[in-house]
Amino acid sequence: MDVPPLLIVDAANVVGSRPNGWWRDRAGATARLRDSLTGVAAAGLPPQLPPPLEVVLVVEGAARDVPAVPGVEVVAAPGSGDDAMVELVGAAPERRRVVVTADRELRERVTARGAEVYGPRWLRDAMTGPDATARS
Repeated sequence: MDVPPLLIVDAANVVGSRPNGWWRDRAGATARLRDSLTGVAAAGLPPQLPPPLEVVLVVEGAARDVPAVPGVEVVAAPGSGDDAMVELVGAAPERRRVVVTADRELRERVTARGAEVYGPRWLRDAMTGPDATARS
């Protein structure tokens, strides 16, 4: 059986990519992002990531206590969220690994380990595009 691709989402970076007041409630904004990802594991993010996927949301700081929900594993970084994402990428060399972040340094670190990288806008567009009804 094939192992599904691993989608690793940089919660702080994705939440912080839109000036929508997230800074007033970081944990709440992160929980909303987590909830928006719940259908992605089963539906995928076509055309780049067809289903099924394993979805991991990496959280840090004020959002560290956001719990996992069915379909979205939440990894609370003990230190740097970037370091945690690099470790996740490195721990799964046999899998297709996709990281969602706009952080330049993180992009370099994970691509050096064989991961693909997409930005927060790609994720938002993929979740709200024409195929998004399957995920809602």
